[in-house]
Amino acid sequence: MRLPDHLPAASRLRRTSVAGVLAVVTVLALSGCRAKWSDGLLLPGKDEGAVRVRNLWVGGWLTLAIVGVIVWGLIIWCVIAYRRKPGDDELPPQLKYNVPLEVLYTIVPVLMVAVFFVYTARDESALLDVSKKPDLTVNVVGKQWSWDFNYIEPNVHEAGTMAELSGKPGVEATLPTLYLPLNKRTQFNLTSRDVIHSFWIPAFLQKLDMIPGRVNRFQVVPTQIGTFQGKCAELCGAYHSQMLFNVKVVSQADFDQHVADLTAQGNGGLLDNSLNRSPVLPEDQNLLNPGAN
Repeated sequence: MRLPDHLPAASRLRRTSVAGVLAVVTVLALSGCRAKWSDGLLLPGKDEGAVRVRNLWVGGWLTLAIVGVIVWGLIIWCVIAYRRKPGDDELPPQLKYNVPLEVLYTIVPVLMVAVFFVYTARDESALLDVSKKPDLTVNVVGKQWSWDFNYIEPNVHEAGTMAELSGKPGVEATLPTLYLPLNKRTQFNLTSRDVIHSFWIPAFLQKLDMIPGRVNRFQVVPTQIGTFQGKCAELCGAYHSQMLFNVKVVSQADFDQHVADLTAQGNGGLLDNSLNRSPVLPEDQNLLNPGAN
């Protein structure tokens, strides 16, 4: 926000200070009471991979904070050391370039980007590693504007419908709900029936795009029982904001009971991915129903 030039200096300073305080208060309010500065204001993660995400996030911000302090320190030092003094009637020498400084300003950012790239690639590779055998495989199907869940090993499914956000109590109970057993490795095989969606469970600090015709995968190990929220993180059409779902992390016994309830409701078998606008590529078909091979 640009302040009017005609305001006195004291008034401009006061207004700028007030705006700064309000900005800080807003950040603290939006961060929520559960977020901690030691976690980089991230929500506490509820799965094994969340520690890796948090460490990368906090490490990145600490590095940027150090660089920021150095840059602002140099700026302030230059402003004070080379400020105009009484009796300075002539302009200081005007230099066109300084080769050592220009080399430094080129090399340092390149090195910083390289370091960020190495650490990001390392953690992304670990978070997307699906080499371990999962205890449960769930084919999550995104569609405009809801979700279907195929539980592959138990051979049951749940079909979701779009959330009706009426503003009245009880809407959350109508959302499709993904059940996950506590401390068990779950692999998500992500497909889309129509356009690009993005499967996001904020409590797990992970999300992954769902590309028509492809199967994207990642694994999680939930570490805390509870009910969490999930949503689509890719603008996918008019009702994108209503593409919501619940995630319930439960004991193995409760998960088995949920599977039995789905079977009793007539939800045995898996929903067919051939309903997708873009057929899943042949090399990915075995990921959606391994038992068929």
